[in-house]
Amino acid sequence: MSSETGTVAGSDTSRIHNIGYRSYDGPRLGRGYARRSLYSQSLRGAFGLGRSAKSKVLPMLLSGVMCMIAAIIVAVAIANPAATALPIKYTAFAIYLQAVIGLFLAAQAPQSVSRDLRFKSVPLYFSRPIERVDYVVAKLAAMASALLILTGTPLLILYVGALLGKFDFADQTKGFGQGLVSVALLSVLFSALGLVMAALTPRRGFGVAAVIAVLTITYGAVSTVQAIAWQTGSEGAVEWLGLFSPITLIGGVQSAFLGADSAFPGGAVPGAGAGVVYLIVVLALVAGSYAVLMRRYRRVGL
Repeated sequence: MSSETGTVAGSDTSRIHNIGYRSYDGPRLGRGYARRSLYSQSLRGAFGLGRSAKSKVLPMLLSGVMCMIAAIIVAVAIANPAATALPIKYTAFAIYLQAVIGLFLAAQAPQSVSRDLRFKSVPLYFSRPIERVDYVVAKLAAMASALLILTGTPLLILYVGALLGKFDFADQTKGFGQGLVSVALLSVLFSALGLVMAALTPRRGFGVAAVIAVLTITYGAVSTVQAIAWQTGSEGAVEWLGLFSPITLIGGVQSAFLGADSAFPGGAVPGAGAGVVYLIVVLALVAGSYAVLMRRYRRVGL
């Protein structure tokens, strides 16, 4: 009896289950598909899509603020029968609302990369047919696209409103094109710097603080020093001091090449030579940020 019981118990514990694993014989979608999927997922995540309702509040609120301000500007311009143009240039809109853009970037850049670092999921990405360059390019492109949507949509509202107000078509189209070039450059530069700051730490709070510091502290310091230089008669130094802040870099480039009004003290406008230097510095910062991200993910991807 006991031997019989033992035999039955032994057979129960040594049972083999066929759970249906089999090899995959379908098409392999490869790196391109993985890169596009990562880009799409990161872009959607920047606006809280596919995430919890709480995650949607801030990005949608900030987007709504940008669009609402543009709509108010259009309404005021159309309501004024003497108006022949919008009261603000397309190139100035993003500069005036830099605080909103900075807050969006500070909130979403750490969400894009810090969570992967904190939960150590980066090696899982690289275990698939995806490489470091795919990950970095997808994250940069997604963040730049999110910022372009944030800053470009209000410009579109301004442009459509100007056309409905029967303002000069050629002038409005030219201004709209210049504004799009400006915000595209801003989006690439800000996303590159923001992702570098966020990728330096897996702590989201530290990433948020670092992004805010890079954008606001540098702008405040540069603006203060520029004002001092102007007041003390060192007008020539004003345009070169603008090289040390992301906001003033964009302002200098668009003042030099896109017909924007200068926000520098005294309305100082960088000349053509200084404008080229501004553009080179912007491109160098983007390239340098890309190199830093590649180096960062060489270490954490192991």
